[in-house]
Amino acid sequence: MARGRVPRDAEPASVSGEPTAELVGPLESFLQHLASERRQARHTCLNYRRDLMRLAGYLARHTLHWTDLDGHGLRRYVAVLSHEGLSGRSIARHLSATRRFFDYLIRERLATDNPALDVRAPKSPKKLPQVVDVDQLNGLLDAAPDDPLEVRDRAMFELFYSSGLRLSELAGIDMDDLDRQSGELRVVGKGDKERVLPVGRKALAAIQAWLPVRQGLVDDREAALFVSQRGQRISVRNIQARLKRWGLAKGADQRLYPHLLRHSFASHMLESSGDLRAVQELLGHADISTTQVYTHLDFQHLAHIYDQSHPRAKRRQADSRDVSTPFDEAPGNDYSS
Repeated sequence: MARGRVPRDAEPASVSGEPTAELVGPLESFLQHLASERRQARHTCLNYRRDLMRLAGYLARHTLHWTDLDGHGLRRYVAVLSHEGLSGRSIARHLSATRRFFDYLIRERLATDNPALDVRAPKSPKKLPQVVDVDQLNGLLDAAPDDPLEVRDRAMFELFYSSGLRLSELAGIDMDDLDRQSGELRVVGKGDKERVLPVGRKALAAIQAWLPVRQGLVDDREAALFVSQRGQRISVRNIQARLKRWGLAKGADQRLYPHLLRHSFASHMLESSGDLRAVQELLGHADISTTQVYTHLDFQHLAHIYDQSHPRAKRRQADSRDVSTPFDEAPGNDYSS
């Protein structure tokens, strides 16, 4: 097929082309730019690489270069991704990577237009984040480590839940980022934004227990707080695998993964404090609407508060217990709360 554009009658098919050198070259330059100039985390760069290499394979399959891609061709690509079962959220991530990549190409005068500007991902039904029950999570975190690496694992998972960290944030923590005296932790989050977080007493104790084990694994040049058995900074994949393993070994009722602990932190904090702005700051959300999803999580808790607080709800409770019980003497109706 001649080089130009994706044909309008092209059927959705799997992305199976082998990216050419002229497709990979600009992509590698972009990834280098992200790592060195934008200081993006390693796993973020890997995600960009994976998504954009998939698009490069699609272009190679149709004998196209980056500058041949227009809005129509990108919509055809979105149809392919949807046909392969990707969710609207995953497709939106692909489009975000494409949009940013073409912004870079335009700045470098390697392209004149950004085909992703007006292309939108199909909407997916919104799913509320899962959380772990407070009592179960306490039991999992209180479980005794069985070996030195589990001492590290427990410290990592305590810190996840204590401070609501993202996976990349925890993996990127250096020794100097944590002030164990004040209980303050400095992390660099999305968009290279720095924030300072409190660390709870139990998390600090778990980290303190880990430090002698760490000392036996590393040399003086290693800055990372959490390291692998080889004494190098632990990878995000290793953290995920160890958390899953911990859950299975300690009897969790559901699969454990890092963002589940972050979700649980947010939900439990909001349930206890009711302070949406504070939770937003702790999570590092730029937009409070992102944090608001946690206000919809625990209907049972909200219903309980309603029943305890609303005068008509309290009257209904009193009536259902004993019609002879005066309203102001019914148990659980304390106006001082």
